Amino acid sequence: MHAFPARHVANPLARRDAYPDAQRAILSVAGAAAAAAEIKSWPGYAPTPLVPLDGLAGRLGLGAVLYKDEGRRFGLRSFKALGGAYAVLRILQERLAGEGIAATSADLLAGRYRDRTAEMTVATATDGNHGRSVAWGAGLFGCRSVIFIHEGVSAEREAAIAAYGAEMRRVPGGYDDSVRAVARAAAAAGWTLVADTSSEGSAAVPIRVMEGYMLIAAEVLQAIDGQAAPTHVFVQAGVGGLAAALAAYLWETAGPARPRLVVVEPNQADCVFRTVAAGRPIVIEGSTDTFMACLAAGEVSPVAWDILKGGLDDVIALPDEAAMAAMKLLATGQNGDPPIVAGESGAAAAAGLVAAALDPALRATLGLDRAARVLVIGSEGATDPATYERVVGRRAEDVAG
Repeated sequence: MHAFPARHVANPLARRDAYPDAQRAILSVAGAAAAAAEIKSWPGYAPTPLVPLDGLAGRLGLGAVLYKDEGRRFGLRSFKALGGAYAVLRILQERLAGEGIAATSADLLAGRYRDRTAEMTVATATDGNHGRSVAWGAGLFGCRSVIFIHEGVSAEREAAIAAYGAEMRRVPGGYDDSVRAVARAAAAAGWTLVADTSSEGSAAVPIRVMEGYMLIAAEVLQAIDGQAAPTHVFVQAGVGGLAAALAAYLWETAGPARPRLVVVEPNQADCVFRTVAAGRPIVIEGSTDTFMACLAAGEVSPVAWDILKGGLDDVIALPDEAAMAAMKLLATGQNGDPPIVAGESGAAAAAGLVAAALDPALRATLGLDRAARVLVIGSEGATDPATYERVVGRRAEDVAG
């Protein structure tokens, strides 16, 4: 394993007390339970695997490494399936409630009220996975979707979204340019914006998105029931929604004993790193292009930051090469570990753990010793199969067996 250089910043605002009421008003276990009840009723639901990587833990000198494999989520190969689609469902339910109709997931899945929902349009901007979830959810529940992508999104990712029936619009620039473009278009056309960031408008929809993501933490705790809890969580960040969802759930359930939350980002899109270093939200000016395509964000979602400012402990920023190496490492397995398919962004958290554990100073700072039980979030599988094969040298299907 190669020791790639990792930049680290500790969060001076991190808290070790009971989950505060102000944060509970944003994200709560109760909200997560309501989302879980809906999501578990969707066709194809199953908890994603929590895979013990004992071989990797041994090589890194850790007590345990547990890998949450979101590459198996609903066939969309990404944790994003939980958030965008759930937000679409809630939007449609709320619109129908305004007409006096109390619609359930089952109603919409069965096509009831399709005459009404077909007239509704949801829209979002995406690097790939969030847009795929929104388009999938729109197809499931019977409304129209318009998905904005930027010029750096691969044709393969575009086609994967379009396959769910979305109208695709490509705009110049990077991810944040597409966020601004869809906000303008939605306001002009009367579409409902399904954003995973609250930078452009209301926080209500991003909160629904994050409530969907919180199911990941609930599944982890159910899977380890009766075993020692994780001491550390390594999770990737784009706009911060996934990290905030995990932070909220684990903070509310564990209180002061919550695990140490380490956010991992690309060097080129280190908006959480810069925000933590400054103690206030920082917007990256210019390009955020990175190999870790779904993490190419230049600004933390303000509503996610409301959780993360007290709920995250450390941020690590890495070069793109670290994610490439982690994709290969996971694909080959270590000392008997099962091979795992992790995409460019999905491998980021594992890359952060490897970089930190191989850096003596950072290892000591983070307490990565033989007592450490580390939860690693594998946020996506091979969502861009051509890129995966180019980097790993094998098709994802061959790796997965």
